[in-house]
Amino acid sequence: MEAIANGGTRVHKLSILGRQSASITGVVDVISFDEKEVVLDTEKGMLTIKGDGLHISRLSLDKGEVEMEGKADSFLYSDAMNARGKEESFLSKLFR
Repeated sequence: MEAIANGGTRVHKLSILGRQSASITGVVDVISFDEKEVVLDTEKGMLTIKGDGLHISRLSLDKGEVEMEGKADSFLYSDAMNARGKEESFLSKLFR
């Protein structure tokens, strides 16, 4: 499933099946997760998934892939990037 773009970065793709499962590629890291919210760092910014009964059924950060199940209510992207093009950590935002 892993797809690499010409620049060497992973291609980000989000596939949702009936709000009950999702397959996501281009994942750099899992920031946090519980049954109400999953936060992923992707090649296209931070992705926050909110819902109920959420759980990660498969994770491969080497390939940049996540598969999850549960009732998804929202998918929200944010791309607050710092000057180096990296996502700022919570602590760096706190101590600005």
